[in-house]
Amino acid sequence: MGEELSIVMIIRIPAILIALTVHELSHGYIARLLGDSTAEREGRLTLNPLAHLDPFGALMLFFGPFGWAKPVPVNPIYFKDPIMGMAIVAAAGPLSNIVLAAFTGLLFRFGFVNPGSMFTAFLYILFMINIGLAIFNLLPVYPLDGSRIVMAFLKSNQRAGFMKAMTVVPKIFLGLIVAEWIFNIPLLSFILNPIFIPALNIAKKVFMGV
Repeated sequence: MGEELSIVMIIRIPAILIALTVHELSHGYIARLLGDSTAEREGRLTLNPLAHLDPFGALMLFFGPFGWAKPVPVNPIYFKDPIMGMAIVAAAGPLSNIVLAAFTGLLFRFGFVNPGSMFTAFLYILFMINIGLAIFNLLPVYPLDGSRIVMAFLKSNQRAGFMKAMTVVPKIFLGLIVAEWIFNIPLLSFILNPIFIPALNIAKKVFMGV
């Protein structure tokens, strides 16, 4: 049992690095297509996972389904429509994780995996992490991608109020993490699991057929 757990924890590492790298590279690539080369100039249009790694966010993914990478720098001044441009760039990250999860899930659905192998376990973990990363980042709270998407659908006089309300969210989120990790009070799981678990079950049914 202990050996199996160790193997699972080890194969989580490349799965995390792949998911985070794809996520952040997608942000930067779409920004580049829209006219902003900031990420490219700062060396973030790369498949090197170290360029995108946020140690704390990666640690969150290592022990659970939620986490984040180091944000790709984006300068909306280069976009024709800065608000909508930021929303498109923001959506690119979670969408890339959903696409990667879909590809991984379809390997299971159509029987291209060998049950019981370590590689199969890696693919399943990769699927889980990508779904978790996508769902977490689509939450409409700052500084997650979902907040940028919501901004595009707010009227100009609503955006300032939304961002003002969002300034306290990182502190609340940090408090929830401390409560769960240090004091073993699962407040964060209590909030996120009702979103994550149904979404994961839907993704499994759609992509994996289970």
